[in-house]
Amino acid sequence: MAKLLVALALCGTASAYVAPAAPKAVGALNSKAELEALAEGNGDFLGSTLGFWDPLGISDQDFWNLGNEGTIGYLRHAEIKHGRVAMAGFLGFLAQCTPIVSGEHALPPYRGYVAGVTPQEQWDNIPLIGKLQIFTFVGMLESYGEGAGQPDGYVHYTKGGLPGYFPPIEGRIGPFPIGNLNLYKPFDIFPEQSEDEKARGRQVEINNGRLAMLGLISLLTESNGLIVPPLDGIEGFPKYAGNVMIPFSADFSLY
Repeated sequence: MAKLLVALALCGTASAYVAPAAPKAVGALNSKAELEALAEGNGDFLGSTLGFWDPLGISDQDFWNLGNEGTIGYLRHAEIKHGRVAMAGFLGFLAQCTPIVSGEHALPPYRGYVAGVTPQEQWDNIPLIGKLQIFTFVGMLESYGEGAGQPDGYVHYTKGGLPGYFPPIEGRIGPFPIGNLNLYKPFDIFPEQSEDEKARGRQVEINNGRLAMLGLISLLTESNGLIVPPLDGIEGFPKYAGNVMIPFSADFSLY
């Protein structure tokens, strides 16, 4: 089962790594013109088969008086963020499925977890105090990224900045000096890229994030007993009787 899930995860990513076509003219960052250029084949990454598809007209909206380009920046940032979470969640689901077949968790960070339970049940097994620590840490990162610690020169994604960018964390975390921690590039071990290469990488990330969102939803849906071809009928597919949309429903004990 695990091998099949890994194959499903990989089969759709090849389309993201095709040779780029000649780019079309692009408007200002986060403008509707930029969205249309990307969708119609700028680099041949983001849905050029369908073209520009916005049936609800969201690209013409103005959310919370941000302006049209601010709204587009907000939506693009949200999509990239959700795609990153989904990529991590999809791989985590696969990793936590391995003990269902092998009988126990052998790989960190899952070593020592309860054997023979589904990924969702692993979350239920975490005490409330542990869940609150996770949410607090994520909230701190969100607060910093949204403006609590913006460095000089940082432009917010609703004000013309790059969607998906997380500013470096400078200074201290509590009593601990950290200097300049760049979560966007935590390890300076990769060669420098040109602006065109960076743009291509960002488009590849969006495609892979979209695939991961669909993949993770399909895994969670199949786990709840609904039919999701080709996952339906896989022997030993992890099932879950709870509700993943109510993350604190299983256990209200602190420890």
